[in-house]
Amino acid sequence: MKNIKERLAFIYEDQSIEEIEKSICKRISETKDKLLKPRKQSWDEKDLVLITYGDQFQENDRPTLETFKKMFDRYLADKFPIVHFLPFFPYTSDDGFSVVDYKKINPLLGDWEDVERLTNSARIMFDDVCNHISSKSEWFQEYLKGNLEYDNFFIEMNPAVDLSMVTRPRAHPLLTKFTLANGEEKHIWTTFSDDQIDLNFRNPQALLKMIDVLLFYLEQGAEYIRLDAIGFAWKEVGTTCIHHEKTHEIVKLFRDVVDEAAKGTVIITETNVPHKDNVAYFGNGHDEAHMVYQFPLPPLVLNAIHNGNGSALTNWASQLSPTGKDTTFFNFLASHDGIGLNPIRGIIPEEEILSMVEELKQEGALVNYKKNPDGSESPYEINVTFLDALNKQADTDEVRVKRFMAAHSILLTLPGVPAIYIQSMLGSRNDYEGVKKTGMNRSINRQKYTLLGIEQELANEESLRFKVFSGISKIISARKAQEAFHPNAAMEVLDFGKSIFAFKRISQNESLYVLHNLTNGQAGCELNGRFQDVLTGEVFNGEIELNPYQFLWLKPTN
Repeated sequence: MKNIKERLAFIYEDQSIEEIEKSICKRISETKDKLLKPRKQSWDEKDLVLITYGDQFQENDRPTLETFKKMFDRYLADKFPIVHFLPFFPYTSDDGFSVVDYKKINPLLGDWEDVERLTNSARIMFDDVCNHISSKSEWFQEYLKGNLEYDNFFIEMNPAVDLSMVTRPRAHPLLTKFTLANGEEKHIWTTFSDDQIDLNFRNPQALLKMIDVLLFYLEQGAEYIRLDAIGFAWKEVGTTCIHHEKTHEIVKLFRDVVDEAAKGTVIITETNVPHKDNVAYFGNGHDEAHMVYQFPLPPLVLNAIHNGNGSALTNWASQLSPTGKDTTFFNFLASHDGIGLNPIRGIIPEEEILSMVEELKQEGALVNYKKNPDGSESPYEINVTFLDALNKQADTDEVRVKRFMAAHSILLTLPGVPAIYIQSMLGSRNDYEGVKKTGMNRSINRQKYTLLGIEQELANEESLRFKVFSGISKIISARKAQEAFHPNAAMEVLDFGKSIFAFKRISQNESLYVLHNLTNGQAGCELNGRFQDVLTGEVFNGEIELNPYQFLWLKPTN
């Protein structure tokens, strides 16, 4: 395992790495002996991901993972071969991202046997919350007690040190004061909140613990691993403490570990940052992340449909470099978080971003802010369901559905593996009661449902939920049948003016033209040849006229 040794030598430089290398290799061997189920070795056009919470659907006195499996098997299994479960571990805040114990399932959700049963219905994606841990975790509590096993597991920092260069994703202080059992006060690095304590990867034992967690997840059936907030892993005073070269080396080490233990496991980096920094996590195309989140996509699609102008979206897509066969994009429009704005800074003028934010606020969206180095604050995230983001409160459901389907056509046809958030699949509106209950803006897009209640709503063919669910289901089915939508198939972006977002997807055996009218009016273009829409069967020759928010997937015919 030469790569692992070289990675450790780079990360820890002058430190002795022999013992930690032995421990990692021994742990990999243990995992290999436990894994018997073969893993898919790549991805294709049939791969789609459902993003969900483990307690999304509920029944009285039943573990919610058991209830989720009922819902999934009845309504979703034929659409989504992969399910991304947001953290289902015991936690103290942030809806799961402040983990108390990495190796336990939240008792309200069930246990590891429930997870194993779910792996019979879908390939599962786990969250590895590897940057931070709950302040109530055993690790941090033992540190506070002075247990030497956890000495140097967390980052102590003198508050007088100049940390002004550090990239801040939140508006609260970077350091939090804690009192040790002996009465000594320490200021500890807390990037995201005072309940989320950053791990100190400068300590090889902390790294070893997290590799053990990573391999444990593979043993429990994880075939996809999302590295949450990984960009912040390595801290060095005097730098931005994001995307450090040793952070990249840690990701490469994780890749080597999973490749050695369970080839076919997919590593996905979650770095909500500008595109150039995001795609850097592909490494050389073979040695780092298999997938990166396509963070510019949600705000770009929102901006295009909001303004009826796809110029920025077209320009961005035309500059997307193709990935190699060993990497691809993880595409999404909505997630448990809000719609991030930082990834489009530099793509869309700041005044246009701020104008869009203000208009969305007028329509009921909420906004989270980040602190800038000069002390000012800027919006970094719009909190809203994607359905309500695209529409005004006064719009009819007919218009809502048209815009939403057009947005999801874009999602399902661009290069990459598409992921759909459960709230989008269910056609959810803003949940203000959830915000009131938790006090968190992000709760606006995290509504939970009784199984009986959601089944009744989906059975009502006049409901918005039914129309959205059936509409997305239809285009998912069509996507899976088109080789040209393989995640790595080539794309040629076409320029038909600001009203239409269009491109051609090209695989070895077929090609498809994909056209989207981004406006509430008619929009036309011209394609040479004869085409058939794979969604409706309709045939087109030459001049093509698109109705408001109409989209076409056109296959050339002889």
